[in-house]
Amino acid sequence: MDREDIIKLAREAGFTEGDISLFPDLIAHFAFLVAAAERNKLAAWMIERGYATGHGDTVEDLLKELEWQIAEREREACASICFQEGPSIDGELIAEAIRARSEK
Repeated sequence: MDREDIIKLAREAGFTEGDISLFPDLIAHFAFLVAAAERNKLAAWMIERGYATGHGDTVEDLLKELEWQIAEREREACASICFQEGPSIDGELIAEAIRARSEK
């Protein structure tokens, strides 16, 4: 979120141009605190469910990390289905192909 985004949100929240010009640093700091609270809430949700947060400095970073981990878990679940009836050459090839998708 940049300065213009913060100003736009401040206007939407009912701050006047006078408020914005008198207290720009205070408004920006408040916006930072709100964003940090949301980021921490998402990080806590991820940790409670066994997902790593990586280097999630923003909500967007955390969501990208979560998306990657969910896809990785789905691939592994699909690959493990190939072995439910016992390992076979076809099952191993299919599992390898599924797992290789994470490398793309």
